[in-house]
Amino acid sequence: MQFEIITIFPEFFAGPLDYGIVRRAREARLVDVRVHDLRAFTHDRHRTVDDRPFGGGEGMVLKPEPLFEAVESLAGADSTANPRTAVVLLSASGKLFRQNAARRFAQLDRIILLCGRYEGVDERVAEHLATDEISIGDYVLSGGELGAALIVDAVTRLIPGALGNEDSIVNESFSALEAKSGEPAVSTGHLSPATGHLLLDFPHYTRPAEFRGWPVPEVLLSGNHEEIRRWRGEKALEKTQRNRPDLFTANLPSGT
Repeated sequence: MQFEIITIFPEFFAGPLDYGIVRRAREARLVDVRVHDLRAFTHDRHRTVDDRPFGGGEGMVLKPEPLFEAVESLAGADSTANPRTAVVLLSASGKLFRQNAARRFAQLDRIILLCGRYEGVDERVAEHLATDEISIGDYVLSGGELGAALIVDAVTRLIPGALGNEDSIVNESFSALEAKSGEPAVSTGHLSPATGHLLLDFPHYTRPAEFRGWPVPEVLLSGNHEEIRRWRGEKALEKTQRNRPDLFTANLPSGT
């Protein structure tokens, strides 16, 4: 199994990868973990990886060009078409990472982990580059590095030979392929004023306005703040329905 981690803080992984099961699996050559600096895939003298969001708003957004170039330099331009490779975007707006996802990843040859930062990642990365958009829980972190380390650990321990006792993974928590959770989900993003549902964050876009034929939605360039607000609400609703439908039932009264 080969893990490729793309981050703006490569030094972060000097610790998590050097202990326990992950370290032993690396030494036994069961897994190969490589960490790549996203700034190495930029071409300006400031090594810019982020820019302001179209449509206004707080924070900065990771640009698509360095992420696409990084993945394609590692896995080729058709990386998303390779069934043995997963390109995983770590995002608070992604699907919850569960044990069944770890088991699915453990069957692959390569996992490329994209560590988000700042306010978010240009939505074209989720739409056209990543095969999976993953969240590790109902909270917001400063970046995807902790989530990437978590996934490396969870997947590595499922690889034959990584554990001293293979029965350990059979009799532990979430050993079933479909874990059943009795805990209600909590908010990861916004509250819909129309429905009262808890929503994930809306998609973010930054420069360039067009990238590989994928344009930024026109409404974000319009300067019409009411239309932008309405569009963001609709897209947040769509993304929540797609990635976290459980949030719609999280706070319903018992028996509803």
